[in-house]
Amino acid sequence: MSIKEATRLIRDSKGVFALTGAGISTDSGIPDFRSDTGYYKKFDPVTALSREVLMYDPKRFYKEGYIILKDLFNKKPNKGHFALTEMEDLGYLDGIVTQNIDNLHYKAGSRNIFEVHGETRDTHCVKCGATYPFDYLVSKVDEGEIPPKCEKCGGTVRPNVVMFGDSMPMDFQNALTEANGKELLIVVGSSLTVSPINFFPEMFPHLIIINNDKTPFDYRADFVFHENSSKVLTEIVEELKIV
Repeated sequence: MSIKEATRLIRDSKGVFALTGAGISTDSGIPDFRSDTGYYKKFDPVTALSREVLMYDPKRFYKEGYIILKDLFNKKPNKGHFALTEMEDLGYLDGIVTQNIDNLHYKAGSRNIFEVHGETRDTHCVKCGATYPFDYLVSKVDEGEIPPKCEKCGGTVRPNVVMFGDSMPMDFQNALTEANGKELLIVVGSSLTVSPINFFPEMFPHLIIINNDKTPFDYRADFVFHENSSKVLTEIVEELKIV
């Protein structure tokens, strides 16, 4: 597929959104859920990061799921994240909908981000709603307080992550509202198999898909790049800069 032709579509489209999944963050050293490396080889993230385990088996959650979340803390954005930020700065990207909880779009400087699976910057009390930085959770766990308790009401404090079994956050509805009427979606590093976000591409008449593996939407995409996302996005941005 031609980078120049895909870039022309971006230039000509009235409204462009990006949808990012785990594949954009692998260059930052974060394995996706389907990887057989790291923590994901030791236990199933679908169980470890479930609402049921969080609420009813907190010792297991803080032995397994919490480790996955804590491991994201020191990761840094890669060229793909910075390329999307630059696209936004250049006026060619209206927003980023991300399935990732790694905060890397936020760290890269993107502004209009919809974190539909939550984030790992903050936590909240399930009883009174008080908010705390993620470091609060870390300090409580390090002190052996499992589950961590709220200093204000004694309720349980949990991460701002959408666990398996949780309802979708307001960011999901806000993303649907803001993306309505936009012409082009750039999918980056997502298999497009997770509901309900896999319905998102249906809203757009045009698609560019950048993913190492095939997706269910490849057949109707204008352009498909089965390549490294950092490489493709960097090339697109360089092309966009050419006046």
